[in-house]
Amino acid sequence: MPKIKIGVLREEKSPPDRRVPLTPLECTELQRAFPDIELHVQPSPIRCYSNEEYTAFGISLREDLADCDILLGVKEVPIDKLLPGKKYFFFSHTVKKQPHNKKLMQALIAKKVQMIDYETLTDLEHNRIIGFGRYAGIVGAYNGIRAYGLRYDLFHVRPAHKCRDKSELEEEMKRVKLPNVKIVVTGGGRVANGVIETLSHLKIRKVTPYEFLHHSFREPVYCQLHSKDYHEAKDGHSWTLKEFFDHPDHYFSTFKPYTKVADLLITAHFWDPRGPVLFTKEEMRSPGFHVAVIADISCDINGSVPSTVKSSTIDEPFYGYNPKTDAIDIPFSKDSVTVMAVDNLPCELPRDASDGFGRDLVERVFPALLGNDPEQMIERASICKDGKLTKGFEYLKDYAF
Repeated sequence: MPKIKIGVLREEKSPPDRRVPLTPLECTELQRAFPDIELHVQPSPIRCYSNEEYTAFGISLREDLADCDILLGVKEVPIDKLLPGKKYFFFSHTVKKQPHNKKLMQALIAKKVQMIDYETLTDLEHNRIIGFGRYAGIVGAYNGIRAYGLRYDLFHVRPAHKCRDKSELEEEMKRVKLPNVKIVVTGGGRVANGVIETLSHLKIRKVTPYEFLHHSFREPVYCQLHSKDYHEAKDGHSWTLKEFFDHPDHYFSTFKPYTKVADLLITAHFWDPRGPVLFTKEEMRSPGFHVAVIADISCDINGSVPSTVKSSTIDEPFYGYNPKTDAIDIPFSKDSVTVMAVDNLPCELPRDASDGFGRDLVERVFPALLGNDPEQMIERASICKDGKLTKGFEYLKDYAF
């Protein structure tokens, strides 16, 4: 029986991404768990794990991966690099009909690629089973705290990407000295859990939404809001999770009271464009709007958070948004809200983020890919195959053809 050949792609999207889907150690663990595979890694000068680290673990480096059956990347593969008829894993950013990737979607169809997007890998309850969300939350919260310190000249800590790993980041956090600020966190998934991890490391106390709105504190505190905490049904009926996800347009936002008391907002919630925005530009212009710093980890441009008018970068993570002029300003102007909207936050701790991601890939995805898949996880996650959209993604027809 011929071996299944798996190739780990070099990241070639610009700007470059240093993350990897499998670390050197995870490559060896994968080969040990599945002796019938043959694994090759495309050389790269920018990876967070060097070529030498892979070869030290006995992993083959190979430029040409054309004979591989399965190809693994992280970000979108350039269209001219797509090999016809292959099985690809990467974040395609196509399932929301993202305009900038329409040509990529069309190329995947034309080249008869089986596209398995990490974002679409779910269990039978539709919960995502793999992603970089935890590290997006860890770094996003750190960036938000850092921005607050810079805005008020309270403390100065190194940017996350200047730290070698999470341990070094945690050492930097020892220098953070916050006053009695109020921090509100939205969301309840992996990203939000990463945020809470950072806030807990900083020993910031968690309070209830009621306490947050109605009490004063002598120490920094945060509250975590889930969807039911800041949405109400338009017709007055009780909130239900299923209806909210099926029909978010039936609800309106009740977040406004939090904008009157919060100093720092960290958004880690999923936003459906059919649903209400968190708050409006008009509300930001009101005298009672109190939020000074917004760390928008969700980073939906012109979406749920109206001040996120563009994404920012790892090198320049902050910008100002002036609600009165509806214009971008310098990051820490007293007339503006400071915005952090980096859209590739896990890249700031690429080694840690890659290790966690690859661990899930080896333990939760490859058994279904290379063995039995009773839940048809791989089939359900395949956006297209053999030049056609699969049943679950037929809604992309007007986008893909």
